[in-house]
This record gives sequence, C-alpha cells and structure tokens, in this order.
Amino acid sequence: METKNIRQGLWAATAPSRPGLTSMKGDHKTDIAIIGGGYTGLSAALHLAKMGGKSIVLEANDIGHGGAGRNVGLVNAGLWLMPDELLRLAGPEYGEKLIDVLGDSPDLVFELIEEHGIECEALRNGTLHCADSKSGYKALRQREAQWLKRGAPVRFLERDEAASMTGSNSFCGALLDKRAGTIQPLAYAYGLARAALKAGAKMYNHSPVVGFEKTRDGWKLNTPAGTLTANRVIIAVHAYTSHAFKSNTKSMVKMNFFQFATQPLSKDILKTVLPQHQGAWDTNLILSSYRLDAEGRLIVGSVGTVKDFAYNLHANWVKRTILKTFPQVGEPSLEYGWHGRFAMNTNHIPRFHLPGKNMAMITSYNGRGIGPGTVFGKLLAEYAAGGPLENIPLPVTKIDPIHTRIFWGLFYETGARLYHFFQRRV
Repeated sequence: METKNIRQGLWAATAPSRPGLTSMKGDHKTDIAIIGGGYTGLSAALHLAKMGGKSIVLEANDIGHGGAGRNVGLVNAGLWLMPDELLRLAGPEYGEKLIDVLGDSPDLVFELIEEHGIECEALRNGTLHCADSKSGYKALRQREAQWLKRGAPVRFLERDEAASMTGSNSFCGALLDKRAGTIQPLAYAYGLARAALKAGAKMYNHSPVVGFEKTRDGWKLNTPAGTLTANRVIIAVHAYTSHAFKSNTKSMVKMNFFQFATQPLSKDILKTVLPQHQGAWDTNLILSSYRLDAEGRLIVGSVGTVKDFAYNLHANWVKRTILKTFPQVGEPSLEYGWHGRFAMNTNHIPRFHLPGKNMAMITSYNGRGIGPGTVFGKLLAEYAAGGPLENIPLPVTKIDPIHTRIFWGLFYETGARLYHFFQRRV
C-alpha cells in the first residue's frame, strides 16, 4: 500500500523514538545559545558539552524537523564542486583548507556514531557517483584525477564494473569514493541529540526564537513562553528559517528534493540491486539518487516536491525509473513518499556570517548537509568557546540577498516537474 507524504516519510517511520523534550518556559541563562536542532546545532551542542561548555538548544519544531530528517542520508566527502573549482572560487587562503576539512568530514560523522553508539543504520563502504552520459563520464574522470592528486581514496569504475556495483546497465561508469557511506539521517540527528544531552547540554523543542536583542554582555532571545540570555549565540538554521530569522531566506535559494521508498525487496532481488549497499546518484542536472535502507527498501529521489498533484507525477516517474534502471525489481510498489528543502547559493560554497557581536552562523550547504553540518557545528562550537576565527575555513561575509532566488526556485521546481513528466516514457 502506498503511503502519502508524511513529514519525514520512511525516516520518521523507522527511526528510534525522538528524544523527550519540552518547550522552554520562564527565564533562563546560559553561556552559549544554539538556535536550531539540525546537524549543525546538535553537533555544536555536543562538542561544546565535551569541552565543558554550557549551552542550550532552542528548536522551533522537533529535533531533525528540517533537512536533517528528510534528506537522502548519503555521507559524502567535499562539496558538489570539484576540488579545483572550489579552490578557484574560494581562493588560496581558504580553498585548500576547506577542501581538506570537508573531504575529511565523513571521518567525524562515523567517529561520532561509533563513540556514542548511535543506532542509525550506519554503513561506510563508499558511495557511487554514476555517469549517465558521455559528458558525465568525462566530468567524473576529471573529479577522480583532482581527488587522487590530493590523496583521496577514489576510483573510477568503467561500464562493466559500474554495472556490477550498481546492479544496473544504465550508467557509462561510476566514481567510487571510499570515504563516504550512508546513514538513517533522522536517527543520526536523534543520536546526536541524545549524546549532547548525556554530555550536559540542554535542549527545548517547540521554542522558536520570535525576537532577540543585544544586552550589555550578550544576547536576550525571546520565545513564546520565555527568554534565554546568553553570552554568545550560534545560529544554526538553514532552509527552514522562521520567526525572527525568516529574513535570512533572502540570502539563499531554497531547493526541494523528494524521495520514494518501495516495499522491502526480496532477498534474491537484493543480491542484484546495489549489492554492496552503496548509496548512489547520477550526473544529470536534475539528478536522481538511489540507495537501500536496512530493511531492503529501494529509495529513489530527485529534485521537486510531492505536494498535491506533484505526488502522483513524481511517484509515476519513480516507478518508470525503477523499471528502466533496475528492471529486475519488476513493477515496484511504493510504500513512502516525502520531500525536504535545502539551501543553495550562487557559487555553491557555504557562507560564514557574523550578524552581530558574539553571534555566528554558517549556512547554505548546497545539498551536502550531513558532513558539512557535523563538522561546521564542531568548528562553530570551538569558535564560540573562544577559539580563533582563523580555524573556520571560510571568509566572513555579509548576509546579502539573492534577488533572483524566487526565480531559480521556480525554475528548478517547474523544470523538474516537466522533466519527470516526460522522462522514461518510452
């Protein structure tokens, strides 16, 4: 039976129970306030607690409500940009350091999972970036060469080996990145929250910051039922900005990404579909993603929402895609469908802002939330605890609006719907 879109779809249905939290009431004080209960905020809270710092997380909804609980769950290294392009755009002062920090970000994710016993279906046996065209093949060859130059454990697979690793004859080749892996993304967020709470952090859910003001020594944050006074503030909100930070959406392009999960595949079929359980995605402009969960469901995703009539449009595209890409599955039965948002910007590099004295934020992970969110949360925690600004591998920039953001959002959403309506009909 196909289940209509519920917030985080499959992830909400299969994650462990959510950490028990209450909303903040009354007046509170702390050293560092963290606004947002996604990967960045939770990582910051955990690392501050491990350093002996006192922090309070304020989450407007529930832990993992936004992109942390809705994404594909690929723990990739680096950004979408190739290393040489990132170096060109970021410049010599920040480029190589940013490449190193984000290239190593899966290490931190899987170290935290092991250290704190986080149950999140963690599997670290690489990811597959699949070439679906001659241009995609060429681009992946370039990507391989640039990462190999930096000592990364990547390897290009020609067509036959790519077919063996993916279980599909649809790709010209694939780039295997052994640094990467997959997780159950919402379960990982819950695990970070539990680890932070155990280490001494405090958290409140359903406590949106509706306003804030500067005090003599720090900041006063107002919620519907209380206040929080802090010496320093980490703002960890991204594509799900609201209330006092709603205006921040002007500095990002919001992108939607949907996913559908089949019913668990049979044991025989599972031997032929992503047989080593790597997560995969292709080189198409409107990309498709493929992965399995611990129960053997095949999860297929792409750009767009599953609101209203778009649900059936995209669900039908997923069924056609599975029949074309993995014909051994047969006619698929979809069990869950959901979508989420992520924040993009004009050059696909995260932004570091200091909106006020003793207030910091990093935003716009451009679809790579798990690794960057975890590592930037750690770096923001160290900075808020008194560490040097130079440890953050990004320049400080103003929160400037992207005036064409609405156009680009509509362009991608409309383009994705048209593409998915026509693609693979023959």
